[in-house]
Amino acid sequence: MSFVKLDQKKKSVDLTEMSISNSIVFAYFDSISSEEREGAFLRALYIGVLALKEDRLSSFLSKTSNELGAQLESLKMIFDLKQELFFKTAVKGLIAEGEIAEFLSDYAKDRKLNDRVELVGGSAGSLHRNKTGDIVCFVGGDKDKKIVVECKFDKSLRLGPIDKRDVYARRSDTVWSQLIEAQANRQASMGIIVFDRELIDATLASEVENVKLISGVGIVAIIDSRKGDYTNLGIAYALARDLISAGREGSVDVEVFNLIVRRIAKDVSDVMEIKELVEDNISNNRKILERMNKNMLSLEHTSEFLSRYVREGTLSKTELLEFYQGQGLFEKLKSLAAGTEPSLS
Repeated sequence: MSFVKLDQKKKSVDLTEMSISNSIVFAYFDSISSEEREGAFLRALYIGVLALKEDRLSSFLSKTSNELGAQLESLKMIFDLKQELFFKTAVKGLIAEGEIAEFLSDYAKDRKLNDRVELVGGSAGSLHRNKTGDIVCFVGGDKDKKIVVECKFDKSLRLGPIDKRDVYARRSDTVWSQLIEAQANRQASMGIIVFDRELIDATLASEVENVKLISGVGIVAIIDSRKGDYTNLGIAYALARDLISAGREGSVDVEVFNLIVRRIAKDVSDVMEIKELVEDNISNNRKILERMNKNMLSLEHTSEFLSRYVREGTLSKTELLEFYQGQGLFEKLKSLAAGTEPSLS
């Protein structure tokens, strides 16, 4: 009897009792907490379904006989599928929450902070049947000092300041409402709302730039998931943490705060640009060195045959073929690149 049933009216897939005996699957779910397993299962199911619909994967694997090539293509496909899943479907929220929680956990560990990070988006909070507030961070492990993080990868959201809010209009989510609601729902002292640079309203992006403090409401941070750049979230979290530790959540000069943040963001941006320039220079120098090595080896090879020709007055057809084909040059270049051949002088 099948454990997979379809409900045509609800357009849903119902899974009855099932058991999976697979060491890889077990090891993965055993490595994460019980609170994370439901979200991880959904992500795995969505990615798997999308992979099955991709003809390129099965086509490539059926044609290639190179095991390494198959593995590399599989990894590339997984990355492509993840990107497609993230930026084109509703699953992006689930994936984003997990990656942001992981970043915050690593951030705390790297700085030796005793903060605890919990994914709570799947459970209701203090407000009735309300799940707003995806991640809760306990500053110093203190249950009374909480930062709630709401992940909102949605182009429809606007800032929604109170002086522009029509209380008689149809209710819709805004940055202000989500920050306030998340803190109320998770009983937090500070709130951060996170947007992705590719999934944010253009006007809101220009208003925020990188990190923005809204006094008495919370902090807005824009990250770049595609590039794996969570710098602005790190800035927002550090500032939120300092404000809580100093007991100044609601008493901050916003203009001064945003001025300092803009300078920090600029300095970080400059550092990242310099890092890219250094990496480009390293890459270019490697290419230059490779070209020099090729020409030096070729000169050495040619000189050897020239000496032989001057010494003996002739070259056999076999020797001429060796000269023409550059016999052994490729192997010498590989050895040189691997550091097993003496450097050229």
